[in-house]
Amino acid sequence: MIRQGARIVLNAPPEWFDEYDRQTMAANPSIADDPVLAAAARRSIRSSLMHWAAANVSNPGAPVPPNVGPEPLSIARDMARRGLEPFTFRPALTVGWRLWMDIGFKLASDPDELRELLDVSFRSISNFIDATAAGIAAQVQQERDELARGTHAERREVTALILDGAPISRQRAEARLGYALNRAHIGAVIWSDEPDGDLSQLDRVADAFGDAAGFARPLTVIASAATRWVWVPESALDVELVRRAVEGTPGARIAIGTIAKGIEGFRRSHLEALTTQRMVAGLQSRQRVAFFADVQLIALITQNREAAEVFIKNTLGDFESAGPELHKTVLTYINEQCSVGRTTKLLYTHRNTLLRRLERAEQLLPRPLEHSSVHVAVALELLQWRGKPAT
Repeated sequence: MIRQGARIVLNAPPEWFDEYDRQTMAANPSIADDPVLAAAARRSIRSSLMHWAAANVSNPGAPVPPNVGPEPLSIARDMARRGLEPFTFRPALTVGWRLWMDIGFKLASDPDELRELLDVSFRSISNFIDATAAGIAAQVQQERDELARGTHAERREVTALILDGAPISRQRAEARLGYALNRAHIGAVIWSDEPDGDLSQLDRVADAFGDAAGFARPLTVIASAATRWVWVPESALDVELVRRAVEGTPGARIAIGTIAKGIEGFRRSHLEALTTQRMVAGLQSRQRVAFFADVQLIALITQNREAAEVFIKNTLGDFESAGPELHKTVLTYINEQCSVGRTTKLLYTHRNTLLRRLERAEQLLPRPLEHSSVHVAVALELLQWRGKPAT
């Protein structure tokens, strides 16, 4: 029966993983707030679940060796680099045990069989989790020892103090960071959607961000294997250079805060970049370069994803599925204060073509554009950033 149950686990439906994710994120808020860590945690849970199930298909009931493969080690190392508490599998264990009990009740026809199945499997799962946690803890301690000896650890420590508002003098922070704080800053978060790729490429994107700001030595902090926090002094940023660097690096993305002064500005611009990163990840957006100045309203609205989806549907109606060309036409028209002349110039289109598109939009919108232009513009901005609609 253990082998039968393990085979069911290997073919687990998506709903199981959704429940694992919900419980794990609720118990690990520091992970839930970071898209890169959250994705790593989800991979770790799936890896460990499949590891245990595959072992029990091969040798039912036998001790399962710990899972100290790349997925659980990745999340553990990233949390060590952040100085965060270790990731706990216990919420996932609770969910897994409940689902395993459901499987047991379906497979066992005799109470004694069920009792033996649950007894053996409970010891197997508990021992596997304990062994995995111990193996990872040893690796994490080694990681912490190595980090404590490196300059990146010092940068992380000092930036953490600044970001947390802890008492540290500007002069001391500057000396340890090698970066002046008594000026205006632009903060950015660079991360990768491809954790198995060449993550050293992120450092090249960070350098390119510095070049785009005319600053050869940006302050770069390795927040995790797949994330870099970067600061440069105020400048007229070469946006095209940033875009080329990101687009030339598979999986790379960048979120950029606004210009802000002093230590408080150092903190604020970084938090703006983090907010932008979370919005992009939460919307599953295809956009790879995002500025807080462009998405501030969208980030605010999408804090409640379901409400944002309702807003889009109520505001746009059938126009939601009209296609990007019609969406771009209407958004440009609204942004140009409903000027036909300026809109035709920006879109390089004929006046009659523009009027036909606007007429088609009016047919699809639930309310006349002249009475709903602000709401329509916000909904269209949301569509530009949204990847997959929320389900």
